[in-house]
Amino acid sequence: MTTAGDPRLHDYRNLTDIPGRRRLEGDQFFICEGPVAIERLFTSGHQIRSALVLHEKAPRLQELYAAHDVNAPLFTCDRDTMIAVTGFDLHRGVIAAADRKPIPTGSQRNDVLAGLSKIAVLEGLNDPENLGAIARSAHALGVQALVLDERCIDPYTRRSVRVSMGEVLHVPTMRFTSADDLNGLLTGWTTWALTPHHSADDIWQLDLPPRLALMLGAEGPGLLDATMNIAERQVRIPLHDDVDSLNVGNAAAAAFAIVGRPSTS
Repeated sequence: MTTAGDPRLHDYRNLTDIPGRRRLEGDQFFICEGPVAIERLFTSGHQIRSALVLHEKAPRLQELYAAHDVNAPLFTCDRDTMIAVTGFDLHRGVIAAADRKPIPTGSQRNDVLAGLSKIAVLEGLNDPENLGAIARSAHALGVQALVLDERCIDPYTRRSVRVSMGEVLHVPTMRFTSADDLNGLLTGWTTWALTPHHSADDIWQLDLPPRLALMLGAEGPGLLDATMNIAERQVRIPLHDDVDSLNVGNAAAAAFAIVGRPSTS
């Protein structure tokens, strides 16, 4: 590609215009950037629409296209053209567009959760980097799905996908609309709410249930009272006395590792 105005590059325009991108992408497609994330995209089952790469990056993308029998356009360009299209210097020079998978709703959510043993419930997380980090930790540490409230940021946001290194594309996600909706969805699950409060139970000291839903809220406000009331137990990660709390992404990773540890019994 030699012309930034080529209409075939419409999916990649003005990536830093967040409201504009949301209007453009809607619930149809998303953007994945960076070599590692894109390699994970190819194994995620999402339909790839196209890829845009610097000329020197094309051989690796051609290998991925061939290995995964992808028939989508592969566009190449120089760095100046890529900057003119995307709106910034994408220093790794590799980006792709892919169709979203439908978010399960209603009883479809129960079908997704059937047979799983560990999930995370996230409330009020509006930072794409936190959500991306949590999704990456979830897939790495055996948490099998993310259940998000309506205030959580879109998991397909470009930065969330990038920070997760593409792992968010491998973790089923769904939404809940209210505390009552969540309560019904979690029938049959043991629910623990993660909190820094000293009155909560030390998560290290608890026996792990067969099906565990670990609930986390946004930094600062934490979980809403209505959501906290659903939890059968409040749990904490023990910290040094002079440390108030952990970033929610770090807390999630620690909690996922603790509840995913092998049984010693």
